[in-house]
Amino acid sequence: QVQLVESGGGSVQAGGSLRLSCAASGSIFSSDYMGWYRQAPGKQRYLVARSTRVGSTNYADSVKGRFTITRDGVKNTVYLQMNSLKPEDTAVYYCNAKKYGAGSYDYWGQGTQVTVSS
Repeated sequence: QVQLVESGGGSVQAGGSLRLSCAASGSIFSSDYMGWYRQAPGKQRYLVARSTRVGSTNYADSVKGRFTITRDGVKNTVYLQMNSLKPEDTAVYYCNAKKYGAGSYDYWGQGTQVTVSS
């Protein structure tokens, strides 16, 4: 099974930066998608950023230009660099590994809290 361990969350001031890390027990390139989701209290969890095994990326409109998802294949770690943070970025951030078709799976980390104060 794939295990995901997140780190890097914390409290920052608006305009600050934070980098989240997601360490996977297996190769991150075995997944169709590696992504970051977030969920604020009382709100729906939604996709913030994702990348494919070939490096294509997608971002939610709310974070475009501010967040960057990258990967380190040697360390089997996916990162989310968050710049120019806003209070509305406050949420629990979850790492996700997803594969479709034969041998499909959908794994989640336990989440890491990000709090942005104004």
